[in-house]
Amino acid sequence: MKELINQNIFLIMALLSSTLASISSGIMGTYVVIKRISFLAGSLSHAVLGGMGFFLFLQRKYGLTYLNPTLGAFLTAIGCAFILGIGRYRFKEREDTLISILWSFGMSIGIIFLAMTPGTNVDILNYLFGNILWTNAYDIYLLITLLVVVFIFHKRYYPSLVSMSFDEKQAVLSGVNCQELFVKLLILIGCVIVFLIKTVGAILVMSMLTIPTATACHYTKTVKGIINQSILLGALYAIIGVILAYILNWPPGATITLIASLGYSAVKMGALKRLNRTNFFPNRSNKA
Repeated sequence: MKELINQNIFLIMALLSSTLASISSGIMGTYVVIKRISFLAGSLSHAVLGGMGFFLFLQRKYGLTYLNPTLGAFLTAIGCAFILGIGRYRFKEREDTLISILWSFGMSIGIIFLAMTPGTNVDILNYLFGNILWTNAYDIYLLITLLVVVFIFHKRYYPSLVSMSFDEKQAVLSGVNCQELFVKLLILIGCVIVFLIKTVGAILVMSMLTIPTATACHYTKTVKGIINQSILLGALYAIIGVILAYILNWPPGATITLIASLGYSAVKMGALKRLNRTNFFPNRSNKA
């Protein structure tokens, strides 16, 4: 009986955390997609593994229990966001070069420190592949705090974010400080990525940032509409994935990603079928 109660508590915590993460990722993921910086966000998701591995090494090797791998991921995400923003605007470095360097450097540092870390590395495997069932009350509080920050940022800079995402040159002419705003955007994207890593893992994190938004784009073309539907679709994918993983004893992160991919594929196939039918009978509506 006690074990059943504990399992239900874990399931409720997983559903709550996945829903909260879906709201933050729905907002930030919209800007990732419309500004076309998916690969840049992907570099952040892999670069943070360096901070995780380093902090896990310090925690295990020297007993510094307060150096949680999540804290290392946060600090690394913030540092990488500054590097990407300054490298792009100040030094005019190509984005693909910065992405490849940060991606490779973060992964290599993480692997080296993991090899030096005593004991098993089950924790880092959870970060790589995700394990939402290990969410605790502290994570819920952090997710709520992050959601509040994301919402305030979104409401405060919404016109500037939309302008910068669609036409950066026009945004600059309108008086938008794109360099500062871009760095802030990357920092928040990095923070959202850290929590999504706990949900679906670093390897699959881009799925929750991009697939709900890509699906929403088939239903609406306004930015506010895309954000709202991205949140709803992300939460739906996460809830179905968590419940299915719980019933079938599948990996939660991979199951959530599978459901999201199937959902997008179904919507895309439906859109293509409607397009082909329209092209085949171009004047059908006029005849009616």
